[in-house]
Amino acid sequence: MPKISRDEVAHLAGLARLAVTEQELDTFAGQLDQILDAVAKVGQVAAEDIPPTSHAVPVTNVFRADEVRPGLSREQALSGAPAAEENRFRVPRILSEEA
Repeated sequence: MPKISRDEVAHLAGLARLAVTEQELDTFAGQLDQILDAVAKVGQVAAEDIPPTSHAVPVTNVFRADEVRPGLSREQALSGAPAAEENRFRVPRILSEEA
């Protein structure tokens, strides 16, 4: 016996704002039944003595640890700039000033 009816598929399609034909309702109902069966099988296999996992193999972080390191001083940063003004980078105007 199907676990999901055509009416339930039509209801779900309406919630998702999907236009489905009568033939698609039958197709989707069968496909959703197969999906529900597969999920039920996984639920049967899962046991309390098996810890849940998100990965099949252990995953380790490959990034370096965050460490505070000295950066450039303002003068050093501005020394390579083509133009500087008031201790800031000077760039060409690309927008007109709004009134």
